[in-house]
Amino acid sequence: MAKATKKQALGRGLSALLKDPENDIQSASDKNADKVVGNIVELDLSSIEVNPFQPRSNFNDEALQELASSIRELGVIQPITVRKLDFNQYQLVSGERRFRASKLVGLETIPAYIRIANDQESLEMALVENIQRQDLDPIEIALSYQRLIDEIQLTQEKMSERVGKKRSTITNYLRLLRLDPIIQTGIRDGFVSMGHGRALVNIEEKDDQIALYEKIVGENLSVRNTEKAVKEYQEKKSGSGQEPSTETKEQKKSKISPEFITKSVTRFTDYLDVKVDIKATEKGKGKITIPFHSQEEFNRLKKLITGE
Repeated sequence: MAKATKKQALGRGLSALLKDPENDIQSASDKNADKVVGNIVELDLSSIEVNPFQPRSNFNDEALQELASSIRELGVIQPITVRKLDFNQYQLVSGERRFRASKLVGLETIPAYIRIANDQESLEMALVENIQRQDLDPIEIALSYQRLIDEIQLTQEKMSERVGKKRSTITNYLRLLRLDPIIQTGIRDGFVSMGHGRALVNIEEKDDQIALYEKIVGENLSVRNTEKAVKEYQEKKSGSGQEPSTETKEQKKSKISPEFITKSVTRFTDYLDVKVDIKATEKGKGKITIPFHSQEEFNRLKKLITGE
């Protein structure tokens, strides 16, 4: 208890230091910056603004009230993280639930770690911090990954290193953004799981996605049954089960892709994160088909291919 009191007192002392105009710290090299940056400081809630880069958009009211009750009884155990904007002005990097709950309780101050960061660093810190949380829904995580790609210019390989996730895991999340918005909302609201979404994303037609989604919800289909339904859909779409083909052996042989194609299809698909179709003759002539479903996806593919 004595240690906690001493730590809190230190935080109040640093807070007073920050309110002194003569000690307006703007960079890590400024005088007294080492006393503040990285330490816990008691900041006025009124001096903190929410982070416009916050990737999280859903805050469960019931869970927020439970956190508020805990803070009322025990205080804020885990400090929030902020970045300094101006004299006695700060912006949240992480900890918006604690910030909101503290306001609900009526607290005037909150313990915080102070960072010196520009907008891009703040965005990256907020996104990475939130991705590593346990209570984000799959779509929020996917959107955070996409923002790291679009706004921080991280490749999936670099992002894998930064957030400590396998590249295949990141790809699986990003593929969810190819689902119809209605299904994305269903995942966020818990009507279907990420597993259901991963199966549905293999259906390209949005109307067909929604039709199967409604069946999943209406009949409470499991992920395995959903995968089976998607497979049946794909077989029906490709014409399986129709009359036997009258193609000659030579015609069928001409449709078999050369080895140099079959070895490369997976690499194309993994790199572009879309199902690439490559057709070629044994002589090496052919075409590459790259599908896209929106202007945003087209721009993403163009940037990956051309670098622009």
